[in-house]
Amino acid sequence: MPHNNEPPVSLKIFGKQSRFLREQRGMTRRELAALIPYSDSQIAMVERGERPPKPGYVDAVDAALGAGGVLRVLIPDVAEKHHPAWAEEYVKLQAEALALHSYCTHFLHGLLQTEEYADAVFRSVRPSMDGDEIERSVQARLATQMLLTRKPACRMTFVLEEPVLGRKMGGQDVWEGQLRNLLKLSELHNLQLQIMPLARETHAGMDGPMTLLETPDHHTIGYVEGHRGSYFLTEADDVSVMSHVYGTLRSQALDAEASRALIQRLLTGEA
Repeated sequence: MPHNNEPPVSLKIFGKQSRFLREQRGMTRRELAALIPYSDSQIAMVERGERPPKPGYVDAVDAALGAGGVLRVLIPDVAEKHHPAWAEEYVKLQAEALALHSYCTHFLHGLLQTEEYADAVFRSVRPSMDGDEIERSVQARLATQMLLTRKPACRMTFVLEEPVLGRKMGGQDVWEGQLRNLLKLSELHNLQLQIMPLARETHAGMDGPMTLLETPDHHTIGYVEGHRGSYFLTEADDVSVMSHVYGTLRSQALDAEASRALIQRLLTGEA
């Protein structure tokens, strides 16, 4: 089923509640902004459910509106919401996955990204994100990387298109740091990196990037991201096709040792 780019329901509820309380007091956003250390545009985004409010924001608005704690009690439900609604389910499934297999075509999977690389990725998003949004998104992405060292271990494989490694997201220093991180990650016993070389004359990945997740009850789910949302594929026929494609991609890509060697050559300028 498709997932749209709607914000999490909890953020929408909080936004409506805070807007209702503000309007009940006959107060405009600009008047509220004059009482708290946040701008009227920030207030508008929170009220629309587009931005998760920080605890300090909730405290300030609750006090300014004389809400008596009505908004404060919602902090645990809204303050940690870093992902749009369509991504929340994927993040949860990924954290619980027994296995994850991903084919990357434009940039590295979030589990592989350094903080600096993730920052560069989010700064490339259009329409542009503001500084606070970028910082929240980066920290949320880094938090998912607990999966790399989780016990019991999640089995992970990644097939990376060679141009993904050649693209110097964030500049030379960020790029080199990211390549060194890939070499470090490739040493994990539960993770395997493979590179799809540009010289390859046949290629099974014409339909684009994808991820396969094995759930705790040993079901496999396909996941595909689009421009404004994502899809989960759970029908056996669909998952079977995706699994076949991914298996073919792995057979066409460089093996783990050759992939490490290519990353090392990129770092030394020999590739």
